[in-house]
Amino acid sequence: MEPTTQKMTICLWYDTQAEEAARFYTSVFKNSQLGRISRFGTEGFEFHHKPAGTVMTVDFSINDMQFLALNGGPEFKFNEAVSVMIYCQTQEEIDSYWQKLTDGGQEGPCGWLKDKFGVSWQIVPAILPKLLTDPDSSKAQRVTHAYLRMKKFDIAALEAAYENATPAVK
Repeated sequence: MEPTTQKMTICLWYDTQAEEAARFYTSVFKNSQLGRISRFGTEGFEFHHKPAGTVMTVDFSINDMQFLALNGGPEFKFNEAVSVMIYCQTQEEIDSYWQKLTDGGQEGPCGWLKDKFGVSWQIVPAILPKLLTDPDSSKAQRVTHAYLRMKKFDIAALEAAYENATPAVK
């Protein structure tokens, strides 16, 4: 992976799991790549307290989006104030990401989940913005009513709510 020409990169702060996390994420997403790994040296030990040679940062990309995983120590933890959204075209895609990213993590409401590292993700049907912005506000309200009762999104149920139909029971 070449140095990025992207003007912005998302930095994810881990205690000691940066490399493990980057390898996990690049295994989950087909269009991903592990990049450069930097290591702590003896310089700055009084600040970072990491043994020389341990991983400091890992560059990786997911779907052409650049990330940097940093082993910054235990001072900061992830929370839901920041999440990574994945727009999915199919239910199979939603199901796959949901299964992989909740393994060791936890499910949340309305397509939200936390992975085993504590990073928040939103697994969202790509059609959802269209359903929620229909000029017929009653359609958007029915879709909202439906998704507020879901953990993992169900595209068929959302479309049925939009059309004011009863979805087939799974």
